[in-house]
Amino acid sequence: MSVNPRAAATATGPATVAALAARGDARLEARPFAALVGTTVADLAVLASAWNDLPRDEYLRDGGRYRSRRHACFVQDRERGTLTRTPHRPHWQPTTYNALHGGLERWFAPVEPAVADADAWRCLLSGCGALFARVREVPVWYIEAHQFRIDTEHGIGRPTPEGAHRDGVDFIAIVLVARERVIGGETRVFPLGSDQGVRFTLEEPWSALLLDDTRVVHETTPIQQAASDVGWRDTLVITYRAGGFQAPG
Repeated sequence: MSVNPRAAATATGPATVAALAARGDARLEARPFAALVGTTVADLAVLASAWNDLPRDEYLRDGGRYRSRRHACFVQDRERGTLTRTPHRPHWQPTTYNALHGGLERWFAPVEPAVADADAWRCLLSGCGALFARVREVPVWYIEAHQFRIDTEHGIGRPTPEGAHRDGVDFIAIVLVARERVIGGETRVFPLGSDQGVRFTLEEPWSALLLDDTRVVHETTPIQQAASDVGWRDTLVITYRAGGFQAPG
């Protein structure tokens, strides 16, 4: 795939909705993003320490030991104004969307209650859901939230070992939480069916990339250690799907 090295346009408020509607992606700096979802960067920053306690991902089929994560599911009923955490459930994708890990019921450690119950976390999930519903009207979102840490302890870390892909949902929010002592980690977004895309590197904590997963594919390049100590890249990936969670059968 070839990429146009221009940065993805930064958009806020109505411009974010317009960008998502026009081309399927929008990038926001931290302060505008926090304001857009109804919180502050300072309140979001309180959540960051939770990424220091993520268990290793035991499902990596490339044999890697570079990814740690937690996972939780929620239902946002916009008509009732509720955001409800579901009983813990596996993460599942078909092979059509994830050739590497599709077809597996992957039971990840749950997001800690202190994180999932925090006001800033709930603002993140609800605020993004409200924004996405302005692009495509959906009364109920089925939400999966993933805390990721990709590290360089054992060498190269791969944020997207499956390569350029879609997640099989309606919308995705990729939020950078921290980036420490690494090089690489360039994000690339391509319109579905095209090899002409955009590329950029999320560097500011709590900056975000919003995607219409029905219209674009995305990937992030591997990270390498940039100093003598181990480096890492922490993200929160939130997916929004109409009609129900992805499940086998």
